[in-house]
Amino acid sequence: MQSLLRWGIENSSSNADSSAAPSVPARRMTDLDPGVIDAILGRPDSELMKEALAKAQDASLDEDARLTALDDLEMLVENIDNANDLEKLGMWEPLQGLLGSPSDDVRVQALWVIGTAVQNNPSAQRAYLALEPFQALLDFLSPSSRAPAQLRSKAIYALSGVLKHHAAALAPFEAAGGWAALRGALSDSDIGVRRKTAFLLNTLLLSEDTTTSIRAGSGGTDSEAGAGPRVHPNSHAALVADPSSADTARATLRALRTDGLLPALVRELTVPTPHGPDGEEGGSCDADFEEKLVRLLHTYVAVHGGTFDVPEKHALKAFLATKRAGQSEGGGELGLGADELGVFESALA
Repeated sequence: MQSLLRWGIENSSSNADSSAAPSVPARRMTDLDPGVIDAILGRPDSELMKEALAKAQDASLDEDARLTALDDLEMLVENIDNANDLEKLGMWEPLQGLLGSPSDDVRVQALWVIGTAVQNNPSAQRAYLALEPFQALLDFLSPSSRAPAQLRSKAIYALSGVLKHHAAALAPFEAAGGWAALRGALSDSDIGVRRKTAFLLNTLLLSEDTTTSIRAGSGGTDSEAGAGPRVHPNSHAALVADPSSADTARATLRALRTDGLLPALVRELTVPTPHGPDGEEGGSCDADFEEKLVRLLHTYVAVHGGTFDVPEKHALKAFLATKRAGQSEGGGELGLGADELGVFESALA
């Protein structure tokens, strides 16, 4: 729309009555200073995006200017069309290149832009996946990288964006050692990283039928839904054509056992690893992390009929008994309703 308005202004001519002023030729609006047009309409987002990335890449600028540019770019790619334009403008590769910056703050902001651009956007997810990005993202979670907590947290944010509802991403993610990295992140020294990791795993386990969720949210009748919406490649309506493309649960279920994720989840719930820079926060599980772990295990049981081995059952029963000892009945303290708690407990029998 903005481009159309700009074209109209630049190609319009004066409508003044020529008989009233025969000696004055019609003046085309193209004589206007482009700066005036920009002031009226604003510059196209594509130009703003390219300018922001150019500033972010310019090591001669002070760091604050580069960070501001990345912040501006992150706000621009919140718009799904702008996020899709990253591929058309050839911006994905240089953006990924910023993850190699010597500045932690620049890398944090670059991860933020990436995570926002691919969030709930299959087209951007596919474009980013083409860069084979997982090794670079997972390196931030490696203990040997000594990456600061904020950088590790933003790496989980970017991983979450590219993995959610994106089954095709899970094979290269696994090949890059992704499940092992998430297992390690469950005991990260930063509790925020642990929370984000548990939330991501639960989301990957859910991966409900996208067709149903899209149609239910459209406000149309069943007959309207049956006709099928037009499929657009830049929205999740594209998944109507192939709902299995959003099925991340199957690979995640397999990883829970084969990659040791399930034992790690039970262990962090029942005997949590101390957290904090020096492990000074210990003795009990963080309440928010605890709720996310319980919710994840409930999803495993209630949605997928998951089972536990005998040692896991004993550990979880002891955990629930300890929680009950000083708290009210019903499971509310764990983020579960009474019925949900009952389903969870039945898997421990």
